[in-house]
Amino acid sequence: MDRKIEKKYWSKKRISFISGGAVVALLLLYNLIFADHRSKLNVEKDKITVSTVSKGTFDQYIAVTAVVLPLKTIRLDAIVGGYVSQKYLEGGSMVKKGDSILRLDNQNLMMDFVNHETEIYRLINELQNTRQSLKQNRYTMQQTVADLDYQIEQAKDLYDRTRQLVDEKIVSRQEFNKNKIDYERLVKKRQIEIESQRFQEENALIQINRLESTIARTQRNLQMMKDNLSNLVLKAPIDGQLSSVDAEVGGSITAGQNIGQIDDLDGFKMRAEVDEHYVSRVFPGLKATFDFNNKSYPLSIIKVYPEIKNGRFNVDMKFEKETPEGIRRGQSSPIRLELGKSSSAILLPVGGFFSDTGGNWVYVLDKGGKRAVKRNISLGQKNPQYFEVLEGLQEGEQVITSSYENFGDKEVLVF
Repeated sequence: MDRKIEKKYWSKKRISFISGGAVVALLLLYNLIFADHRSKLNVEKDKITVSTVSKGTFDQYIAVTAVVLPLKTIRLDAIVGGYVSQKYLEGGSMVKKGDSILRLDNQNLMMDFVNHETEIYRLINELQNTRQSLKQNRYTMQQTVADLDYQIEQAKDLYDRTRQLVDEKIVSRQEFNKNKIDYERLVKKRQIEIESQRFQEENALIQINRLESTIARTQRNLQMMKDNLSNLVLKAPIDGQLSSVDAEVGGSITAGQNIGQIDDLDGFKMRAEVDEHYVSRVFPGLKATFDFNNKSYPLSIIKVYPEIKNGRFNVDMKFEKETPEGIRRGQSSPIRLELGKSSSAILLPVGGFFSDTGGNWVYVLDKGGKRAVKRNISLGQKNPQYFEVLEGLQEGEQVITSSYENFGDKEVLVF
């Protein structure tokens, strides 16, 4: 008799099926809870730049390019105009103070000088004639007064005698009155003559003073014109190097026109262009460093030019100690311009990432170095080598500092 065989519930097939389902469920659960769903991008590590975050001294400075210039440059401007008749020196020549460089001709200036010279001779002659006339008039007036005094004495004597005789009735009253009138007329005439002589002398003295003042003014003008004539020869005002002469024989030069310059070679300065972003932080006295022939030379700003052109402004710097031997006018070199005191900080090397992120985030490598994860950070000041890290990074961490242009908005980079 056949026996009914009962089927087992936990068969191998059932167990395998349940086990597989459980594994799939666990995988799904793990993927939902623990898996990394951030966007990823595979990159080649040898095509990126990885820099290590460090801790050290942050120097506040900028690198600018400066040009070597003479410490003092004298412009040669024509004081008077004219035609170039002679050119004694060419650009590049060494000159001593007083050396002649150019000679100009100006016929109008010469004619004016001759006319003024003739005028002053005429005035001097007129002054001499006026003084001579004054002397002659004095002699004439003295003679006139002397004659009047003689006539008055005679009239007075006659008047005194007839006054006594008229009382004795020896002389008529009519004759007495006539003598009296003659005497008084002569006395009054003498007074008028004295006043007239005083007026004429005062008038002559005023005329002499005026002539003397006119002559003095004319002589000053003549001296100025003579100085202008001497300015027709352009001379070196200092010792130095005549860097250029912008004039040729036969050419016309106007008054005030620049025709060259002389460089004083006793010292040099550096002139640099600085971005207008730093205009509020640059001032006279600020320090800088110039490296030349494996040696550093300290500089300090002596002048800040206020005018801004094309987003930049100029500063002049002088050497605080010795001037480097071998530098030449027009030579350009990088200068390290200090903007503040050094301080301890977390440092991130400068790189192309900043133009893509603005310094707000970076890709930081994990400990295994197999991938880099996007992280928000905060950066402070910058110098040509480093950014100052304010938060978001620690010493020793590695950061991608090359450009992020090809990474898009991916959150994880896988190497």
